[in-house]
Amino acid sequence: MRRNSPRGKPNLRRVLIAIGIGAVLGVVLLHPVTMAIYWIEFRGSLAGSENTIWHFVSDRMVASFTLAMAPMMLIFAVLGAGIGGIYAAIDARLRSSVRAISRLEKEIARDVPTLIRLGESEYVEFKSTARWDLFQGKVNKTLGDTVAKSIAAFANHHGGSLLIGVGDDGEIVGLDFDCRTLKKPDADGFEQFIMTLVRERLGGHVCRLVHLLFTDVEGREVCRVIVEPADGPVFFNDGMQTRLFVRTGNASRELDARETLKYVAARWNRPA
Repeated sequence: MRRNSPRGKPNLRRVLIAIGIGAVLGVVLLHPVTMAIYWIEFRGSLAGSENTIWHFVSDRMVASFTLAMAPMMLIFAVLGAGIGGIYAAIDARLRSSVRAISRLEKEIARDVPTLIRLGESEYVEFKSTARWDLFQGKVNKTLGDTVAKSIAAFANHHGGSLLIGVGDDGEIVGLDFDCRTLKKPDADGFEQFIMTLVRERLGGHVCRLVHLLFTDVEGREVCRVIVEPADGPVFFNDGMQTRLFVRTGNASRELDARETLKYVAARWNRPA
């Protein structure tokens, strides 16, 4: 996934162009349309109403380009510029949505077996389980925190995929161990667990960046958590402290206070 501009943030050049075009259209289009409506509504009371609408509008347009009528022209220019600004904002949101869809399509196109075969990387990480500790043979809630940290790290970087149910060496573990610990021991229950974890540890606004897909690999179910890049820093909060994690190589790394300030300024061009 490539780095993109913050989600929905209008490009300054596009905004200025849209405002400029809007101002011009306000004068050459919005103004005559208004005059035409005025003629249709009040033509009976207008002097020289025997003239056609085209004569009236053209006469009013010519008269508008005088010093006395400058305030009215300015009003139409401002109205047009405002419409142009609104268009630029809507256009930015649409472009952002298209980019997000394109990223997801490209990510989904990469099948899970291929990701596993290529191994962990800057954009792919494996987790054997998210709740069940295979070594201790019991539920270990800290495993959920490691999943949340990985999701935060991908969001703070340029996105990626977290494969749950796959060991570090690529061994397929599946989701059975985790699902048995849930009240709803199936894919729906596991998805609810992950999204609740994201909401509690990273914030509800991050949920829109997280997408879960379930795939059968070698007869066992694997959960693929696709994470989109965030348009602002995503902090991990365990109830005691707030920390920033980023993806570095094939691992998630916690940044200290100084590194956090520098990273946020460089990544999103704003202070932490």
